[in-house]
Parts: sequence; C-alpha cells; structure tokens
Amino acid sequence: MAELTHNTITSNGINMHYVESGSGPLVVLCHGFPESWYSWRHQIHALADAGYRVVAPDQRGYGGTDAPEPIDDYTIFHLVGDIVGLVTGLGEEKAVIVGHDWGSPVAWTSAQLRPDIFRAVASLSVPVSARGPFPPMKAAAQAFGDRFFYQLYFQKEGVAEHELQNDVRSTMRKMLFGASGAIERSGGSFGTDGAPPASSFMLEFMPDPGNNLPDWLTSDDIEYFAGEFEQRGFRGGLNWYRNIDRNWSLTGAQQNLAINQPALFVAGDRDVVPFSDAAEAAMRAVVPNLRDVILLPGIGHWTQQEAPDAVNKALIDFLKGLS
Repeated sequence: MAELTHNTITSNGINMHYVESGSGPLVVLCHGFPESWYSWRHQIHALADAGYRVVAPDQRGYGGTDAPEPIDDYTIFHLVGDIVGLVTGLGEEKAVIVGHDWGSPVAWTSAQLRPDIFRAVASLSVPVSARGPFPPMKAAAQAFGDRFFYQLYFQKEGVAEHELQNDVRSTMRKMLFGASGAIERSGGSFGTDGAPPASSFMLEFMPDPGNNLPDWLTSDDIEYFAGEFEQRGFRGGLNWYRNIDRNWSLTGAQQNLAINQPALFVAGDRDVVPFSDAAEAAMRAVVPNLRDVILLPGIGHWTQQEAPDAVNKALIDFLKGLS
C-alpha cells in the first residue's frame, strides 16, 4: 500500500493542506460540505496503488487550509484558482480532477475554464447543466416560499454557524446519516412537499442515529470530521453557499461553454440531489464526451464513502481508459 503524507502548499494566496499518495499521472480529489480530504480516505490508497499520484486537499475554508473571513473570498473563481495553483505548485502540468458535492462544481468549472490543465473530469453526486436564466437563490426563494430549504437557510450570516457549531458531533452524525442511503428516498429530496416552515432550524428535523451508525460510517470517522470542524468552524464552508448568486452573476461569459474533456458521473439512487433522465440529458448537452453515467442502488449522497469499492472501480476504469 502506497504511503500517505500530509503537506501544505501556498496556492492562490492561501495555505492549502493536502494529503498525497502514489506516483504517476496526477489525480486531484475535491471534497464537499461538510467534509474534508478525509472523505476520500477509501480512494487515496486505491488510486495510488493503481498507478496514480493522488492529491486530496482540504479546500478553502476547511480543515488545515486557510479560511478567509470575507464572504466574497469564496467565489467559484477563487475555488478553481486554488486547484489550479495546487496543480502548478505540485510541479505538474496536467491533472484529472474528481469532485463530490460542492467539489463537483469546482471540478466541472475547472475543466470548463482550464482544459489546458484538466485533461478529464469525474463528478460524484452533482451533475452539471447549462447556466440558468435566473440567480439560483432568487429562484429557490420563489419556489420554496414559506418552506424550509437549507441553501436559503445558509444565506443568513451567523445563524447556521451557531446551530452547526453547537454540538459538532451531533451535527456530523445527523448530516452524514440523514443524507445517506440509510434513508429511503428516490428522485432527490429538494422539493417543497413535506418541508418544514422556512423559520425552522436545519437540524431539529434530522434524526440522530446516536451509536447506531450505518455500516460505512464509524465513530472514529465522526470523531475525525468533528475534530476538523471544532478547529476550523463552519463559516468557510457556508460561505461557498453565500456565493451561489454571485457565481451566477460572474459566470455569464461561460454561457453555453462546453466541457469537452472525457467525463464520468457517478451517483446513488437515494441521493438527496435530484437526478433524472432530464438531468442526464441536460448534463450531456454540456458534456458531449460524457463516457458513462453510473447510478448505484441503495446509495445516498456520500457516494465515495458509502460505496467505496464501486466508486474505486468506476474511477480506475475511467482513468485507465484515458489516452
């Protein structure tokens, strides 16, 4: 098994912590919210053993990486710039980029803006589609009205920080369990049906599994994630959400700009992120070289943690198939 090392690099004006293993063509793994490099713990050794140099950073605002205070330091251009700076700082010219959850928009946009660097892209959970005609949070406010939607809840500075930070272990248990395949669902759960009032807090309606964790999640995993957020806090990760409409405003020049690199998409059929035939068609319109769409039965949002063997196989098959 290839050795795993922790390092820090200066990238795009911040100090970025990353974990690295293996040698060969570079693969960068971008995590989501509320996570860290540790979300890729099952992939790092597998990809390294398959012949790749694997780097999993704590992204801006997370773990051992700097967390600037200003909200507008977390635009999609900052996040992509961090990964571009990471690749070049590692002395590499090319990379395959893989993203999950919020890491997926980073991966898709990195491939879209810098095809000279990112030779292929893989996304877990979050598909890409063409830029819509309206700012997403304004559209969500209209759609949800007086019903709760977590992305709208995250917009108000300080409120979600206070709730999530109050009992970090409970927060991590609830969020990791609640969005997992342990909860039966189909077609996503972003609809307004059954949503609590908009005045609700997020965690009060989420079950806490206590010590009855699903098979893929251990108490040590909870401890690791909790330790990271006790140290860093949640503000940095929440600031990504607070730039959703700003990102829409900044990316008008990318309208109808295709992502032409080879691509892979993997998701669970119990993911909270909606995926359908229409979503696949919209993704294929933007990603003409989308080589495969894999839907994993019984798997929820934490794709690579819940189904490590299936995800590892999909990624290694995809990587081996690149010219």
